[in-house]
Amino acid sequence: MQFKIVESLQAIAAADWNRVAGVEYPFTRHEFLLALEENDAVGEKYGWWPRFLLAYDHDQLVGAAPVYLKDNSYGEFVFDMSWADAYKRAGLRYYPKYVVSIPYTPATGPRILVDKSHARQNDIRLGLIQGVQQLAEQSGVSSLHWLFTDANDTAALKEQGLMLRLGCQFHWINHGYQSFDDYLQTFSAPKRKKIKRERRRVEEQGIELEVLHGNEMTDEQWQIYHNFYLDTFDRKWGMATLSLGFFKQLGRTMPDNVVVVFAKYQGQYVASAFNVRGEHTLYGRHWGCNAEFHSLHFEACYYQGLDYCIKHGLQHFEPGAQGEHKISRGFLPTRTWSAHWIAHPEFRQAISAFCLHEQQEMERYIEELTCHSPFKAHSS
Repeated sequence: MQFKIVESLQAIAAADWNRVAGVEYPFTRHEFLLALEENDAVGEKYGWWPRFLLAYDHDQLVGAAPVYLKDNSYGEFVFDMSWADAYKRAGLRYYPKYVVSIPYTPATGPRILVDKSHARQNDIRLGLIQGVQQLAEQSGVSSLHWLFTDANDTAALKEQGLMLRLGCQFHWINHGYQSFDDYLQTFSAPKRKKIKRERRRVEEQGIELEVLHGNEMTDEQWQIYHNFYLDTFDRKWGMATLSLGFFKQLGRTMPDNVVVVFAKYQGQYVASAFNVRGEHTLYGRHWGCNAEFHSLHFEACYYQGLDYCIKHGLQHFEPGAQGEHKISRGFLPTRTWSAHWIAHPEFRQAISAFCLHEQQEMERYIEELTCHSPFKAHSS
């Protein structure tokens, strides 16, 4: 088995990469990662330099890891700025560092990509973990971070001695609901009444909703959507790293995975929510609007997505990072994981202690929030 590093997915055939990555989880697909590259969302401009580690059995690609060299912590959603500040106060450099992650995408999924038809899957997995570790050590970076790892990867990384960090998001599980009304029957009466009232308010304001897949979007609609996307960053914080070209490219290359919710008022688009669909999960990613309407955010970002999942038989809905307000709408606290290696011995010890204490506090936080579930006592 041989390993090598490439700095662009243009060097890898889409069929070869997707055979290894699979297509169930959309964010490791060749089409998604390449769209980031070809539209300058990664690279020098934003400090995400691709360093993909590839595993070959003879001439066949059998494994990969989406590795990036970083000179900042933007777009990661596992916040380590306090670690960087501690390094600075100690007169040390925290950047550059390596992350194994999907840029700007806080969605749990595979990070160790292995050809599931290969007889030596465990060897490939171990080789990739050790290969990324060796890359970090030989490069002299401060640290290595595997972000939003799924259960299998989390267990494998823990076994190799990486420290784990616990986070929390709010996810929805489909328990075989036949309709949105069927779903609401599992709620306690006050919570059910609140959601019905919110949906009714959107309808009473004369708002019309439409859901489009990537191949159904026109150039004009993409432009309107992207204006909403830009406006969100202009009014709040951060950088709008994803260009109009990026979204249009996804619409062309991953049309079935792109799900856009539009809201219309008096014939004009006033808001939109951008989602990415996997084989079993819908991922809510971006929201924008140019006017304020009561409850429209909840309708476009949550209720339309829930309705979509129920109609299309999707098992999970992950509406993005943070947001305790999601609990009352059926999105319950869910653990997320990352795994970390710190080069500096003293900082490794200190950060390990921090992660352990943070995990204990996070477990208490999750337990407390779970008590606020909107579901009836016998529902889950």
